[in-house]
Amino acid sequence: MRGVVSGGDRKTVAAGSRILEAGGNAIDAVVAAAFASWVAEAPLGSAAGAGLMIHGNASRGYELVDFFTRVPGLGLPPVNPFDLDFHVVTVDYGPTSQPFHIGKGSAAVPTCVFGLVETQARHGRLPLAEVVQPALEHARDGFELSTHVQRIYQMLDPILSATPSVAALHHVDGHVPGPGDIVRNTGLARFFAELAEEGMAFLKGPWTDALVHDFGPGQGGRLTHRDFEQPMVTTRAPLARPFRGHTVLTPSPPASGGALVTLALMLADREGICDLPWMSPAWAARTARVLRAVGVARGSGFDARILEPGVEGLLLDSPALERWEAEVAREERSIGETTHISVIDHEGTAAGFTMSNGEGCGYAVDAYGVHVNNFLGEEDINPGGFHKQPAGSRMTTMMTPTVVTDADGAPVLVAGSGGANRIRSAVFLAVLARIGHGRTLDEAANAPRMHVEGEHVWFEEIGLPDGTADAIAGALPSHDRFDHKSMFFGGVNLAGVQGGDVDGAGDRRRGGTHLTR
Repeated sequence: MRGVVSGGDRKTVAAGSRILEAGGNAIDAVVAAAFASWVAEAPLGSAAGAGLMIHGNASRGYELVDFFTRVPGLGLPPVNPFDLDFHVVTVDYGPTSQPFHIGKGSAAVPTCVFGLVETQARHGRLPLAEVVQPALEHARDGFELSTHVQRIYQMLDPILSATPSVAALHHVDGHVPGPGDIVRNTGLARFFAELAEEGMAFLKGPWTDALVHDFGPGQGGRLTHRDFEQPMVTTRAPLARPFRGHTVLTPSPPASGGALVTLALMLADREGICDLPWMSPAWAARTARVLRAVGVARGSGFDARILEPGVEGLLLDSPALERWEAEVAREERSIGETTHISVIDHEGTAAGFTMSNGEGCGYAVDAYGVHVNNFLGEEDINPGGFHKQPAGSRMTTMMTPTVVTDADGAPVLVAGSGGANRIRSAVFLAVLARIGHGRTLDEAANAPRMHVEGEHVWFEEIGLPDGTADAIAGALPSHDRFDHKSMFFGGVNLAGVQGGDVDGAGDRRRGGTHLTR
């Protein structure tokens, strides 16, 4: 059996594929790819971000590894907003603009690298130093950014040039990198070298010390050493529900995206969507109504009760399902940046990893060339308002790494997407296309996409059959049409079984690609 790695950039994917070829397993490959993405796909992820992973196989089952972020400030007095470095910057998305909150006061506890290193130590096969090597080489030797990542740099430049420390990481000779420019990050190369040599001892020592020094209360932030004494990684069973003869595994609460994707698939089944011609006008109109119902469910108190045991029952129990079929949502959410990696190895082990750095807070850990997250400044994961959650509490996320298995528990699809609140729509539509309609992996990743918030639907009309665009536009009172494939709709990267062998597909909206070995 071959192995496959799918991700958001050719260098990300090549790093994971190299590790598979060297004898590593799916965990080794996904961790190597994640490290490489911090160089190749900055600023979509970083060592100072956070993530979720689902991994496993038919013989040992599947596990959700949660190293999403925590609220910082343990041991500090209650938050005084006037003491924080926390301000708004506006990013231009072309037809619209979006305000983001950045500054050192927007940085939550960085958990990503802790989670990856701990998971690789538990389940990987190769030495950590070998897994780190591809990323170290990229950071040290330099490379040319892909055109898709160049576009992200240009779009987020108000954040990536907010301070000299972060501009030094993302600019070449004072400008946003363009064709022919070679990007290097010697600080990040130093980070990878020390990580390769010392592993977790480096993370709990010099790395933690640098974060607290640069982002502590004396600097306008909230990070403390006590924040890093708490467990960085938790494991639990994923949420598992049947769909069309398969089992869909998604992140269980307090992550919110898994339950919402599961709800969408259950509603699609109840509504008979899989029995309609894929992408037909009737299919599109009914799918838009399902997405609207999912928005209602999220706004019904689910976010507010996300830490309660069994909260998924608010969405997925039978009485609730009947309610969501009739509801209409009216909320709006924010835009953010995320990326995803999918792997199936030679032995049939799957790993799906979604990570984010938010948009970044506009400051870096100078000694190690790492842009730090701005999760405390993202409206979507602070539904009660900024700086309202107590220190040490877990934050929710829309990240939804997903594994679909057959009746024997073998993985047939690994899916996930970037795209903030659009993640739930992107993953739902990809799984629906592949499992519900039997479309190819490439079709599932790259077919026209839609997203609904409240009474408004955004959709790509390019590539739709006759009549389908008008059916989507008529399904809700207001709409925005995209005449091109847009990264607004996320970046779904898939690994799966196709034609009796493993294969993959990357989302061309964000430069996604795949390699088999």
